[in-house]
Amino acid sequence: MAAPIVSIKGLYKSFGGVAVLRGVDLDLEDGGITVVIGPSGCGKSVLVKHVIGLLRPDEGSIEVDGQDITHLPESQMTVIRRKFGMLFQQSALFDSMSVLENVIFPLVEHTSLTQRQMRDKALGRLLQLGLSNVEEKFPSELSGGMRKRVGLARATILDPRIVIYDEPMTGLDPIMCENVEDMILTARRELKITSLVVSHDMASSFRMADKVAMLSNGRVEVQGTAQQVRNSRNEVVRRFIYLSGTGPLTLEAAG
Repeated sequence: MAAPIVSIKGLYKSFGGVAVLRGVDLDLEDGGITVVIGPSGCGKSVLVKHVIGLLRPDEGSIEVDGQDITHLPESQMTVIRRKFGMLFQQSALFDSMSVLENVIFPLVEHTSLTQRQMRDKALGRLLQLGLSNVEEKFPSELSGGMRKRVGLARATILDPRIVIYDEPMTGLDPIMCENVEDMILTARRELKITSLVVSHDMASSFRMADKVAMLSNGRVEVQGTAQQVRNSRNEVVRRFIYLSGTGPLTLEAAG
């Protein structure tokens, strides 16, 4: 079996004496979609900040592409972060820039490509993600789903190995959620990237994930396929699934 592209082992982190992560173990398989679910305040955001090196653990290790990043100096972390793309909840597009300018922006900042090369690369990425004839539009002229796709085009224009999606389903109706799921699946198929999705939307997680990991009280309560998580006997997991409306609650779990 191939080595995971990200491997987290025994991760602990406290702030002011309050434990937030309490021994997290999690692997991201190369090319897979891993969804981390859990209630608000369970440590999901803190975990992501460790993966991209914005926080350093009190204990444990994180390997990215076979390299332990736990104690790397900031100068070397800059190189590691180029392996990641981030898609934020609101897409974080520049309203004053056209779609094409938004997608090109990272290329201007981080490459020495010509204007023609940058334009061609950006237009190609938009097409890969199902967007055509939108390059001259502004974000305000696009639907919410299209804005997210443009945000993904920009997040992947530097060809990262891994894309992190921060609560991509928040505030969306069911149809829009399906559109975002399709976008994530398209990115995996067309761009061959590994996806880490942070979410509390169980229904979407179960539909698109290769692996689901539930974080609660700073620990991974369960991880596995959607079916394995659904079938978990862990009462914390079963209760969360029930309250999310995606599964039954037994009398034992209700107790």
